[in-house]
Amino acid sequence: MSATRQGGTRQGAARRGRDRRARILPARPGAPRVAGDPPSVTVVGAGIAGLAAATALAERGVAVTVYEKRPYLGGRAGGWPTVLRDGSTATMSRGFHAFFRQYYNLRGLLRRTDPGLERLTGLPDYPLLHAGGLRDSFRRVPRTPPLSALGFAALSPSFRLADLRAMDPRAALPLLDVRVPDVYDRLDSTSAHAFLDAVRFPEDARHLAFEVFSRSFFADPRELSAAEMALMFHIYFLGSAEGLLFDVPRAPFPAALWDPLAGYLDGHRAELRTGTAVERIAPAADGALVITSDRDERRCDGVVLALDCAGLRSLTGRSAELGDAAWRERIARLRTAPPFLVSRLWLDRPVAPDRPGFLGTSGFGTLDNVSVLERHEDEAARWSARTGGSVVELHAYAVPAGAARDVEQKRLLGQLHRVYPETGTATVLDARHAWHEDCPLFPVGGYGDRPTVRTPHPRVVVAGDLVRTGLPVALMERAATSGFLAANALLEQWGVRGQTLWTVPDRGRSAILRALAAHFTGARRGAATRRGTAAAATG
Repeated sequence: MSATRQGGTRQGAARRGRDRRARILPARPGAPRVAGDPPSVTVVGAGIAGLAAATALAERGVAVTVYEKRPYLGGRAGGWPTVLRDGSTATMSRGFHAFFRQYYNLRGLLRRTDPGLERLTGLPDYPLLHAGGLRDSFRRVPRTPPLSALGFAALSPSFRLADLRAMDPRAALPLLDVRVPDVYDRLDSTSAHAFLDAVRFPEDARHLAFEVFSRSFFADPRELSAAEMALMFHIYFLGSAEGLLFDVPRAPFPAALWDPLAGYLDGHRAELRTGTAVERIAPAADGALVITSDRDERRCDGVVLALDCAGLRSLTGRSAELGDAAWRERIARLRTAPPFLVSRLWLDRPVAPDRPGFLGTSGFGTLDNVSVLERHEDEAARWSARTGGSVVELHAYAVPAGAARDVEQKRLLGQLHRVYPETGTATVLDARHAWHEDCPLFPVGGYGDRPTVRTPHPRVVVAGDLVRTGLPVALMERAATSGFLAANALLEQWGVRGQTLWTVPDRGRSAILRALAAHFTGARRGAATRRGTAAAATG
């Protein structure tokens, strides 16, 4: 099988999106496949990161075994069957996920089984609604920076001329030249909320647009690192020409994404052990790694830890010989974001026909978005056609700790009635409420504790959206990218060429604006240094 067919796109091959400045990261030179007896790798976790790592390894002849404690693949983008009161079977999931066009590596993973990405469909808009009545849309906003920022400001009702005049443009300059890891050196000690305060960002625009984005990281802006927020602006808005419109799966996640990929991995002789938890990992004297699961004990040549924060903390805590003391202490300090709720409701009547498939909300209590699933998902569309009803999904990110779950579920339904009043007279024929607390928190000052792909053990690597990749990626794309990076780190040791990667541009798009940002950032740093020196001298 050629490297190109394996997804190891050759340098100079066609771009994965429309942005001519998208960055290509060629894999290190090496053989196309392992030679002789294949090395064996255990992948712990079958979310996006673990599946990306498993795919890159199995394609190149590595003997891969994937362990997943849940009975399904996909992690936080997975799904599982549930039987409704009417006897029909539906697929429940962890909720809506937007597959943005700048998710080059995730989309490359999905192309293994869907070369044209025909199992995804684009939504026509990314609408936002504030409880005060303000509405925003990204449908008519230009996709290429800086026209995207100018267009959004010109078209959005949340930007008034007086607000723009009151802003501090110098404080906003770091957003115009975001580089990793430099952005963390500059902004990780500041919260997203404090940064927007310093910019004097218009209050309405902050609530309508940027808090919607920041809460997609499952965190309150007062807790979220400003560096993570700046990176988010760069990826989705200021640094990429792919725009803010996105695709969604045409079918539930298992059917559209993970069942086909499971078949693909099986064709490359990977073993998928779902419903199997890894209890401990220990290095052996001969250099192998011993994997103890709740079913058996096996040996392997390498390990990919593709777990969430709690899972990684727990497994390293039970694996006393894994890594060194400093690495283990950093893992122990990783924090999990507040709980989130996904409520899926099967209603006896349809929502109004002009309601969008997805709506981001602000000011409606803990409600962060509303999806009308029959607008794009085939399973929900069939149920809707059969019953005349609607399948509606509600998200509440970052629910306050200690909130009464039954009360919060009722409040979320009440907010739906405010957003879409016609649902107030609908009967809820069935409902599923999924509560989870396993997303990584990116707190102020927390970047240094996040693991890198490589660990103190040369054949143990880490993948997931919690990982420091050194690249401008986030959320699902960070998971996929880190999975490929983890596979590459192992393949390099066996002299095998890994996966070529793509990212959005790794710096601001305008040389003039980059120079301006560098000038004023340097001036501010110099002034701060002089103030600190003077204070020390007088103290």
